[in-house]
Amino acid sequence: MPASVRAASLTNFLEVSRHLGLNSHSLLTQAGLSATVLEDPNQRIAVNVVVNLLEEAARVSGCETFGLRMAELRQLSDFGEISLLLSHQRTLRDALQVIVQYRHLLNDALAIHIEEAGKAVIIREEVINERAPCSRQATELAIGVMMRLCAALLGAHWHPISANFTHAAPADLAIHRRIFGCTLVFGSEFNGIVCPAADLDTASPQANEAMARLARRYLDTLPAGGVPSLELELRKTIYLLLPMGRATIEQVAQTQGMNVRTLQRRLEENGLTFKDLINSVRRDLVMRYLENPNYSLGRIADMLGYSMPSSFTRWFIAQFGMPPASWRAQNAEQIASGPPGV
Repeated sequence: MPASVRAASLTNFLEVSRHLGLNSHSLLTQAGLSATVLEDPNQRIAVNVVVNLLEEAARVSGCETFGLRMAELRQLSDFGEISLLLSHQRTLRDALQVIVQYRHLLNDALAIHIEEAGKAVIIREEVINERAPCSRQATELAIGVMMRLCAALLGAHWHPISANFTHAAPADLAIHRRIFGCTLVFGSEFNGIVCPAADLDTASPQANEAMARLARRYLDTLPAGGVPSLELELRKTIYLLLPMGRATIEQVAQTQGMNVRTLQRRLEENGLTFKDLINSVRRDLVMRYLENPNYSLGRIADMLGYSMPSSFTRWFIAQFGMPPASWRAQNAEQIASGPPGV
């Protein structure tokens, strides 16, 4: 089944569109949606439709922070029924696990990975479409919403270190600075937030174990709204693990809660191979990386899992018919111009 999100993911779309002087109804119609779809927050919308809608809104308005402007207006209650459970979790770490466990009720395409890095924690996020790499707008919306969630749950106890984005910086950083209030890292190797490990385990003043049990019992009665495909689930995992150098079949199987033999059997049943999935994600990521002038070819090779740049070059030629340096040179003008700023 194609990845989908709740219509609540477009909460504040109309408000931001009006603020920027856009004809929101025209944009929705162009995307194949009606304005009434936003009246039911639980209605499911295909992820690629949402991704394309946000990108088009940013393009038409000339505002490359469209998704982030939506995130700035987001409230904890916009998580729907899950907010009942989130607000009563003991710690932020527990709340993040709730999002992972019940992501099928929110966003099939949202991939989250919590990585311990000494005294810091990296909350990696990717919004994955089955047929295309994630977009700038969807990525910034997801990271902005995560920042808002953490701040809502921890209040003054939330001390983010940095907000990281794989894409280049916009012309105007005012909104990013206002929302994140921490170091901004563009051209990063990952999308997500870095915070002190202690923040994740700080006791939430709103925690209530009895209420959390009742909320979880209620959530477990809700329909899942469709089961994401094995291909999408594996692609999400590979997106997160590949830049970390950990996208082996053993690691991917472990994240899916199965052993390698079971994963191989499931792949075969679905007409898939692990090699093809890795290759598919690499094709998506290499375009994202090459379009960022801050990434050297050596760094790109490393993030795609190649220890030798020559191996990366051979792979790229086999996939795209030219060396990566030639591709970058041919697209240099477009890369240098980047997206429009505000």
